[in-house]
Amino acid sequence: MSGAWHIAATLAAPALRWNLRRRIAQGKEEESRLPEREGHGAARPEGRLIWLHAASVGESLSILPLIEALAERDAGLHILVTTGTVTSARLLPQRLSPALAQRVTHRYAPLDVPAWVARFLDGWRPDAAGFVESELWPNTLAATHARGIPLALLSARISARTAARWGRFAPGFARGLLERFQLIMPRSAEDAARLRALGARDVAVPGDLKLAAPPLPADEQALAALRDAIGRRPVLLAASTHPGEEAQVLEAAEAIRRDRPGLLTILAPRHPHRGPELGPWPRRAEGALPGAGPVYVADTMGELGLLYRVAHVAFIGGSLVPHGGQNPLEAARLGCPLVFGPHMQNFTEVTAGLLGAGGARQVPDSAALAATVADMLTQSEATAAMARAAGEWVAANAALPGRMAEALLGLLGKAGRAG
Repeated sequence: MSGAWHIAATLAAPALRWNLRRRIAQGKEEESRLPEREGHGAARPEGRLIWLHAASVGESLSILPLIEALAERDAGLHILVTTGTVTSARLLPQRLSPALAQRVTHRYAPLDVPAWVARFLDGWRPDAAGFVESELWPNTLAATHARGIPLALLSARISARTAARWGRFAPGFARGLLERFQLIMPRSAEDAARLRALGARDVAVPGDLKLAAPPLPADEQALAALRDAIGRRPVLLAASTHPGEEAQVLEAAEAIRRDRPGLLTILAPRHPHRGPELGPWPRRAEGALPGAGPVYVADTMGELGLLYRVAHVAFIGGSLVPHGGQNPLEAARLGCPLVFGPHMQNFTEVTAGLLGAGGARQVPDSAALAATVADMLTQSEATAAMARAAGEWVAANAALPGRMAEALLGLLGKAGRAG
């Protein structure tokens, strides 16, 4: 099957190149950096180089503590980070300190075409490579392994559905992919069991990098302006919402306003381009601040840290619709009381941990959301205690980046030993 994938990807190269051009018009690619998608643009520094690949925004931000831990432990180390989205490419440099930025290089990941991957690897020649969560690209893994570059899978995750499908239809293919890794650090015990069942070796103690990410930042001037515009109004933030959720949140907010007419609901859609479709409300993308009306649309990127700091309660999107939920940890780190819907399967262990610690509340529908948020706004002491419990639960994972950095650095001496 790996041979078939190699041939298929090679034949698909012209279509992939056309699709990359098409994505420029959608704002999903940077035209000036399009050659990177074909493996061009190598500028390898002297010395040791670790390559970390993180697919998108959440994964790329989750590796920031790992990058810091690697840099602290090896003063001569350089780090190459590849991602696949424009947003992650723009946010990552903003989150690096000036000193760290000098040792970290970002490139867009080459697509999984054999010739493009080979060009990338020939140019960068990493001493070790770490892939985050579920980035299992067959040609990339095969070429990296063939060059004797040690491979690690970090915060590795695989859903029960995917594991069952691979086990039924392509067990040999799955085993072949996983056996290329010399180190697998699963996200959870459940992920570890699924990966072992598919043939993974060298599975370490579970650990989720997203649990150890730093608090989201906020511009102080923007924060002061937003707080001034809001005044003393209670704020319900609907963070990273998906289609079909905003209407449910607004329905719940309308019910809450019967007793709390000053409630301000902030809608922060997961995909900011949806801002104009959410209603005739002031929009942050247009430079507006909240007015006297009941709703404000925060349709910008990279400002959740700002929004969590002004919210009295945060609803975590992707959970009232069957998407699987968005990351609740960002709110927890900033002491923002949080609530989510029934669909949190993307964060099963995190959800269970937060609920078990008394650090979050879960609701089945919009009617229950209204009652729960109203209660959280009324019971301020209990709500504050819940936020503290969430923060303490998240803080318990602070040692993970260091442990992961030690494991990755241990691979550097194994370069050239592909087996």
